[in-house]
Amino acid sequence: MAAGSRTLALPVIDLAPYLANPESAAALEQCRLAAEALEAHSALSIRDPRVNEEHNAAFLNLIEDYFAQPTEVKMRDTRPEIGYQVGTTPECTELPRCGRDDDCLEAVAKLAEEDKPLPFDKEDPKWRFFWRMGQLPTTTQFPGLNAEPVVPAAFPHWTEQMDIWGNLMLTAVSTLSEMIAIGFGLPKDTFVKLSNCGPHLLAPTASDLEKYGKINTVLAGFHADLNFLTIHGKSRFPGLHIWDRQGQKMLASVPNGCLLVQAGRKLDHLTGGRIVAGFHDVVIVDSTLAAIERQKAAGRPLWRISSTLFFHIASDNLLEPLPHFATEENVKQYPPILTGHQVQKELGFLNLSS
Repeated sequence: MAAGSRTLALPVIDLAPYLANPESAAALEQCRLAAEALEAHSALSIRDPRVNEEHNAAFLNLIEDYFAQPTEVKMRDTRPEIGYQVGTTPECTELPRCGRDDDCLEAVAKLAEEDKPLPFDKEDPKWRFFWRMGQLPTTTQFPGLNAEPVVPAAFPHWTEQMDIWGNLMLTAVSTLSEMIAIGFGLPKDTFVKLSNCGPHLLAPTASDLEKYGKINTVLAGFHADLNFLTIHGKSRFPGLHIWDRQGQKMLASVPNGCLLVQAGRKLDHLTGGRIVAGFHDVVIVDSTLAAIERQKAAGRPLWRISSTLFFHIASDNLLEPLPHFATEENVKQYPPILTGHQVQKELGFLNLSS
């Protein structure tokens, strides 16, 4: 089977039984399935009755309109002095982490030829906008990771519109975090407590398909996310590949009305590798080209937007395998590190901080 032709319909976890009665048999079954899905695939889909497709469409429209502005307008919203951790990150700034990580390069070399990613040794041609979500810590050793948001001048309702989608994502991923904990036999607040006052970021990416809309163009090079969990609404443009635990490359398929969730490096660390951070990339594929034609017909800007939120562990918490997962081997493999230091180290890999 040709590379990229395999499609993975991710397991769908229904949050409704848990929201109705977290102690019901139906809820506990969804908790178990959530933990199993992340362990097997490092990703899953969720259906949250509090989130609908209209919410996602409104957010995508907002971000398309923002990135359709002239480059010089968007550049006013950059904050490179704090590693672009709020506001805009320009295209061709962020480097895929794996291109600078020997362990990752070694893992890629072991993949079957049909499962290898396209080249990831250049800066990604995607833009990003980081918008801070959730409560700020009263004191922190890492103020640059907990900075106030940037509000674009041309969008008077920006804060309200960003917060609507951001809070929906934050609520959904917090609920899922409780369910994952229960699925592993832990107290439901195990992960949520660690995430309180974390530097959560609503982090839509934006790729200019007028410039970068050719087949096999890599919009986001092969990488795994540095945070705890990543959650997105469904994109208008296919092209997200994920790699499962066995190293198989597949085009992700998310049902309409569902949200996509991926495991990040913090979850990998806290579970001692029981759940591994999920590798993925975004590439222009045949179905992306069909979506471009639909977007043209709708008269909308040709920007591929991801409606992404990065859910973090609080910067001043210690990152180490939790006792439930700790073994002599993985404690050595995942040494303790302050979460803020882990983020700063990862930002260096990404070319966003020295």
